[in-house]
Amino acid sequence: MESVIQNWFVFRVAVAQYDELQYVLMIIPFVLFLELPLYFVNWIGVLRHYYRKKVDTPVAPLYFPRVTCTITCYSEGKAVQNTVLSLLEQIYSGHIEIIAAVDGVKKNLPTYQALKELLPLVKNYANRSLVILPKVQRGGRVSSLNAGLSRAQGEIFFALDGDTSFDNQMVSSAIAHFWNPNTVAVTGPMRVRNATDTLATRLQELEYMLTMQVGKLGFTQLNAINNVPGAFGIFRKSFVQKIGGWNTGTAEDLDMTLRIKQYHVRHPGLKFVFEPNAVSHTDVPESFSGFLKQRLRWDGDLWYIYSTKHKSGISASMMGWNNFIFLLWYGVLFQIIMPFSIVIYTIYMAITIPIHIFILSMVLVYLFYFFLVLIQFSMYLLFLSDRKIEDCRAFLMLPIYPGFQFVARVWSAVAILNEMFNRGHLDSSMAPLWVLKKGKQ
Repeated sequence: MESVIQNWFVFRVAVAQYDELQYVLMIIPFVLFLELPLYFVNWIGVLRHYYRKKVDTPVAPLYFPRVTCTITCYSEGKAVQNTVLSLLEQIYSGHIEIIAAVDGVKKNLPTYQALKELLPLVKNYANRSLVILPKVQRGGRVSSLNAGLSRAQGEIFFALDGDTSFDNQMVSSAIAHFWNPNTVAVTGPMRVRNATDTLATRLQELEYMLTMQVGKLGFTQLNAINNVPGAFGIFRKSFVQKIGGWNTGTAEDLDMTLRIKQYHVRHPGLKFVFEPNAVSHTDVPESFSGFLKQRLRWDGDLWYIYSTKHKSGISASMMGWNNFIFLLWYGVLFQIIMPFSIVIYTIYMAITIPIHIFILSMVLVYLFYFFLVLIQFSMYLLFLSDRKIEDCRAFLMLPIYPGFQFVARVWSAVAILNEMFNRGHLDSSMAPLWVLKKGKQ
């Protein structure tokens, strides 16, 4: 009898262990087969860039076209002077025309006055000019960009934010790519200027390194860049004019990127380029509440763009199969579906399995993401960073970054729901309500 009881106990332990293994394995296919391939594709792109950099002979074309840098200004005050000065001091022998569009100038007199203070300094710089464009009625960022586009005399158009500054080789590094007539848009690394201020800014600094630098570099090597940032986008002016300039509504950067991609079948040679040496510096929200408020707009705008404004333009017949598949994979699956999948799956696991198995599963997920982030960060330091010692400080954020990612994804689901049911894109600081309502609803 004792032997029977003993055997039954051993059997129950074996079954329990098997069940626990099942519980643990429940999370692995969800993470492994959906996330890992995208990382692999990105890493292949980064390695491809590194290989080309080592093997290809550098080409320095004698191409110095006149360029126009339109700065969209709204309540920056004295900070806008740093932006203008960083453009005046560019190491570029061609002419740089700077157009500072001050939106709602009557309410933004400090910004307007700060710009006027720079006018006497401009004559000290060869091949530089500054035009201040005061807009009495506030029309939003799109209005400022189109106003600058209508006045621009340069061949290449820089769409820049008034609170962003640049390394002095930014223009020359970016312009070199437009020697190829197929290049239509260029962007570069965006570094966090206020990274050391708070824990929130340190985490965003690491996020910018991994997503806005490594991510864009890898995907651009496959000519599948997801978005040209609104704060730092460089375009061939003739092409932007051809497609009608910037459109009304919010998320104007993603809107412009998708509109360009929808010409890919008609112009299959079109290229998006990420230039590692075209470096910009920007400030990010210093508090977690400010970060969440920003992402409420950013992530909600994704749903607005994909489901409403571009629902008829997302097709292989217009974008080509490369862009179409990448948009479905990265844009729809990872930016729209995955946040909800993660929330639902986490809640389901927490309810249906024992608490110790749930905790074990979450630990495995954490370790998985930590490992991926560690590889991504190592690739950034090895292949992309031009300030390796300074950037090593972000290593301290690696242990908590997977948690930050999880919170950001959960909040992304909240932002998308806010857009679905509350039309969140109409509650945006990027433009007044009357302008946003004129966009496609």
